[in-house]
Amino acid sequence: MPEHLRRAPTPQAVGRTPWRIPDPATGDDDAGGVVGFGADLKPSTLVDAYRRGIFPWPHPGVATPWFSPDPRAVIPLDGLHVSRSLRQRLRHCGWSTTVDAAFEEVVAACAHRPGGEGTWISRDMGQSYVRLWRMGWAHSVEVWDGDELVGGLYGVAVGGCFTGESMFHRASDASKVALVDLVARWAEAGGVFIDVQLPTPHLTSLGAVEVPRAEFLRRLEAVREHHVPVVVDRLPAGRLA
Repeated sequence: MPEHLRRAPTPQAVGRTPWRIPDPATGDDDAGGVVGFGADLKPSTLVDAYRRGIFPWPHPGVATPWFSPDPRAVIPLDGLHVSRSLRQRLRHCGWSTTVDAAFEEVVAACAHRPGGEGTWISRDMGQSYVRLWRMGWAHSVEVWDGDELVGGLYGVAVGGCFTGESMFHRASDASKVALVDLVARWAEAGGVFIDVQLPTPHLTSLGAVEVPRAEFLRRLEAVREHHVPVVVDRLPAGRLA
């Protein structure tokens, strides 16, 4: 990509969390990898947890659970599966993509997807990630049809690892375009892999692979101090075909 394009700034310091973050290797595999409950969703707590490979996943009726699943699902940057039909969509859609141009709108759209999916993103949860975004730790990818937001995703960047949290689409394939764009920008910026947390058939079809928790934690520790200044400017989706 041209050198003149704008890139995301270095994340701000978040301070120390007052909570004792559990050992991620102790996840209860019979409970999906849960390592603990409670704490808060302040930037210091979230960043400390993500740096250790732990993420929150709210469940109704209980204090916030924190997870470190085994196995972990990741997308290698050279392993994304782009189908022929998706490449055709990229060539002919006329869409464009940005990073961090509409973070709050992306989070809101992920929290209110049709059919009730994504409702685990509570108001407090969404606001917590907005705070992370403002401090440079969280990022969104937006897909635009002209000035209309038609898809996107958001997640947390810890060094060379980007942990995807949620995605949405209002036009067919728009969330897939967001993922393809993320992989391209992350690789170009020096990122190493994308963490998608839990394997699903949809993510597997896009190239996600399962790795043992111990291996994931070793990979994360090796890259979490990297600086990955991702490009934020609007770019044509057709470049990804």
